[in-house]
Amino acid sequence: MFDKALGLLSPSAPGRSNPLREVLGQCRQAIWLTAVLTFVIELLSISPILYMMNMFDRVMSSRSHVTLVSLTVLILGVYVFWSALEWLRARLMVRISMRVDWDLAAATFDAAFRRYVGRKKVDVHQVLGDLLQVRQFLTGQSILALMSAPFAVLFIIVGAFFHPYLAVFILVASAILLVVSYLTQRVTSPVLREANEVKAESNRIAAQSLQHAETALALGMQAPIRRRWYQRHQGYLGMQAHASEAAGVMGGASGFLQHAFPSLQMALAVYLAIEGHITGGMVIAATFLIAKAVAPIQKLLGSWSEIVAARQSFERLEQMLLEDDIHQDRLSLPPPKGRLLVEHVVALPAGAKKPVIDGISFTMMPGEVTAIVGPSAAGKSSLVRLLVGIWRPLAGSVRLDGVNVADWVRDDLGPHIGYVPQDIGFFDGTVAENIARLGAVDDEKVVMAAKLAGMHETILSFPNGYETQLGETGHVLTGGQRQRLAIARALYGTPRYIVMDEPNAALDDASERSLIVLIRALKNEGCTVLFTTHRPGLIAAADKLLVLSHGRQVGFGPAAELLAAARQVATPAEDGKAEAPAGVPAPVAAVAPVADGPAATTTPVVPSAPVAAG
Repeated sequence: MFDKALGLLSPSAPGRSNPLREVLGQCRQAIWLTAVLTFVIELLSISPILYMMNMFDRVMSSRSHVTLVSLTVLILGVYVFWSALEWLRARLMVRISMRVDWDLAAATFDAAFRRYVGRKKVDVHQVLGDLLQVRQFLTGQSILALMSAPFAVLFIIVGAFFHPYLAVFILVASAILLVVSYLTQRVTSPVLREANEVKAESNRIAAQSLQHAETALALGMQAPIRRRWYQRHQGYLGMQAHASEAAGVMGGASGFLQHAFPSLQMALAVYLAIEGHITGGMVIAATFLIAKAVAPIQKLLGSWSEIVAARQSFERLEQMLLEDDIHQDRLSLPPPKGRLLVEHVVALPAGAKKPVIDGISFTMMPGEVTAIVGPSAAGKSSLVRLLVGIWRPLAGSVRLDGVNVADWVRDDLGPHIGYVPQDIGFFDGTVAENIARLGAVDDEKVVMAAKLAGMHETILSFPNGYETQLGETGHVLTGGQRQRLAIARALYGTPRYIVMDEPNAALDDASERSLIVLIRALKNEGCTVLFTTHRPGLIAAADKLLVLSHGRQVGFGPAAELLAAARQVATPAEDGKAEAPAGVPAPVAAVAPVADGPAATTTPVVPSAPVAAG
């Protein structure tokens, strides 16, 4: 019964790896051992009934002290054994739940992480709460109620030894309570499921609102945000109230039956005693017998909401882990050298109807620098996400040293990639820990990265230097400081493949010139560097130019040639009209020419220390 209620031991679908069912399948023997212990414990629970019956029928009638002492010592021994089995079962259930958590916690976190990065709806708090719900179910009274319910048959058999009428009565009472339990589940489960989904959505909106709290407060958006959240919260409350009312009606019926059955059983037993079919001790025992028979079903009814919640949590975890196609083990590969091949890439984000990247192809070799330019909404940031494997292409491929970037084991590839996002954020931790990407802090590498990014002196001016805390409640950074610190994080460990999205958006002119020198130093060390930019000054550091417009590639080639073409387009023709040369895309004309001058030769703010080969 507990297999069907939660689906714990059901096999995985053919051809699909199901981490949740695999772990539970590995615990199959322990779960069945728990069920066997439950059977023995339920069997031992008959002993107090038999002890009481013998007290009334034998000890009181014979007035034998020896029988009294013997039966009492025997029942105490049974109680010791009974308690030991319950202790063993509890320990076993804890071990099962811990095994599930140990084996699935990391996979669940990673799947939720990747789902969020893939722009799919996910409430990380709910996901981790689902894992906790399943773990608590495996150690709580709910699963014991499921395991104990089938053993009501045991008490029906014992009742048959007293009298067949008692067995029939217990059977009918148990069947009626089972029907009530089933009807309760059919009525409440769909409503509770929908209510939990609405609750998760309201929690997600509340968490998302806090991420943009400053903007919302400044623009007076708090009331509309609260309204959106409260509408979903009210929907959740309404559904929960509806489920509670439905469960209340069924609970009232089951409550009446639970009170009535013991009294009816007593009446039947007294009638049988009057007729001489059973003894007086059997009358008392029969009363407790019906209580023991319906107790598992009563526990089942009382725990049904927890059982439904655990099953829903199980299904959500299972679905998320099945949809996560990166949990399979992959072969570890050597560090990349930086040879990049982009072939006919198409990207369609979750929820979008039109591709944001459509048919882009280009090649880069180690030691080359490419600037990605184009107007707003041209697809530059989307392409960057594809280049570092954040997004998976709908078609085509992004290959680094011949391997799809999205298929690379992230723990292996991550240290060899430098990535500067457009929206920069830092994690709770020190400046040094953030530069070191929350891994083991190598002081020499941290300081080197900070110096290359022009942040060393600035970091030393922080309250605690490199030990200054960052994050939501940490030290407040300016826009330029955030950008340079993000560049330092990208350079930590001297990666060979560096992708930067608008790395100079918040930099002043001096810092931008320093960034140009840095990019040239990375080029000299054989690194593959790509960056997007709206400011023409940074293009001076690029070998090649990739021009995008509306997600399509409209130009790719040596930067000098494309810029020369842009200058020709910018020069008026003899008839006073600007004409684009044949084969030169119009968007290139929007790129301002970059002349060799101070921007390329001015001494940088920080020493241009060479970047060691990684």
